[in-house]
Amino acid sequence: MNHIKARLSLLGFLEFAVWGSYLVSLGLFLNSVGMGAHTFWFYTVQGLVSLLMPGLIGILADRFIPAQKMFSLCHLLAGGFMIAAGCYAMQAGGAIEFGPLFTLYTISVAFFMPTIGLNNSVAFNALTKAGLDTVKAFPPIRVWGTVGFICAELLVNFVRIDGVPIMNSYTQLITSGIFSLVLCVYALTMPACPVNRAGSASLADSLGLRAFKLFKRHDMAVFFIFSMLLGVSLQITNSYGTMYIEHFKTVAEYADDFFASNSTFLISLSQCSEALCILLIPFCLRRFGIKGVMIMAMIGWVLRFGFFGLGNTSPSGVGLLMLSCIVYGVAFDFFNVSGGLYVDSQTTPEVRSSAQGLFMIMTNGIGASLGTWIAGTFVINENVFAPGLDAVQQLVGWRQSWFEFAAYALVVAVLFMLVFHPRKEAAPTARAIDEAEDIADDAI
Repeated sequence: MNHIKARLSLLGFLEFAVWGSYLVSLGLFLNSVGMGAHTFWFYTVQGLVSLLMPGLIGILADRFIPAQKMFSLCHLLAGGFMIAAGCYAMQAGGAIEFGPLFTLYTISVAFFMPTIGLNNSVAFNALTKAGLDTVKAFPPIRVWGTVGFICAELLVNFVRIDGVPIMNSYTQLITSGIFSLVLCVYALTMPACPVNRAGSASLADSLGLRAFKLFKRHDMAVFFIFSMLLGVSLQITNSYGTMYIEHFKTVAEYADDFFASNSTFLISLSQCSEALCILLIPFCLRRFGIKGVMIMAMIGWVLRFGFFGLGNTSPSGVGLLMLSCIVYGVAFDFFNVSGGLYVDSQTTPEVRSSAQGLFMIMTNGIGASLGTWIAGTFVINENVFAPGLDAVQQLVGWRQSWFEFAAYALVVAVLFMLVFHPRKEAAPTARAIDEAEDIADDAI
């Protein structure tokens, strides 16, 4: 039994190492080749493909191709196209064009995003076959995914090739692709997953469409709408956080600061906080309820953005950037984990999976896509990448952008506080809170 846990832990480690190799550092490379103003497109497309691809791939895995083989195939394609994107950038040198790079990257991401759910399916199947309780056994395995993400961040931050950190070059794309190809082979060693050719789930179920009937309930309609509005914040710091921190190198006052040259290392504190803050969820759900916990998440985003705007990479100012990374755990976990538990507690078994799909569509699909696109097009590009700005003026623009994002999160928090009124009987059930406690206990 411990053997299968170790194998699944490695599976999760590699899965998120694929993502951690580029998710927070891609903007650094794009900015270095003159595509800083196009960064938002590379993050927006992740949300766009998440609206459809996970559902379609999930149906194929349920009905036709065993999940572990579909998982392997997706990583073969994701890794191959990501390496192709890196090789294109290498061959193009200083003449990289947006179209070819974005096309190769998009195809890779389209096949990678479904693997996050397939990874869970493969793990649940293996744990069930081993006679283990998935609720208790899976959380400590999932933690290794976060560890993999952090290790990949540190790898691209500190390893240099020809004197250039991986995080500043196309090498991060090749690194991610290599992790995917390793995982493509390793996935085939997992226990076989069953297929049901009769099909137990329709496309509507897989995409979460049947759960739209929950909008008939006023409290759930408000909850999902505000989940989308809060989802707007999810990918903004992943898209631009490292680019902002590295910008301090271009300002004479901060040019020699350690963290200005190690932005991915600094941002990795966010994932460390994320892994630890999950321990607070059971207590906070019992003490403050779903409304209180969601408000904490929203205030967490206010502080996340606000501390970014106030901080700098000098010894006297880097503490604020670190605080921004610490509160990220509250902002992210209290929203995603608690929101998922709440949705689970408010739905019946026949629409439970669809409801979770809807939650993901509203947050990581619609919300994150709109947020990244709006942030890039109407805020960052206007404040930072407008023609004629020098490094100091761009720094002022960065800070103004973070304060605008903080103001948006604050408005959402206040409106949620005023508008959302969960039913008295609609508090997270004891079962949901017990599941949260199991997650916290096993993560220690």
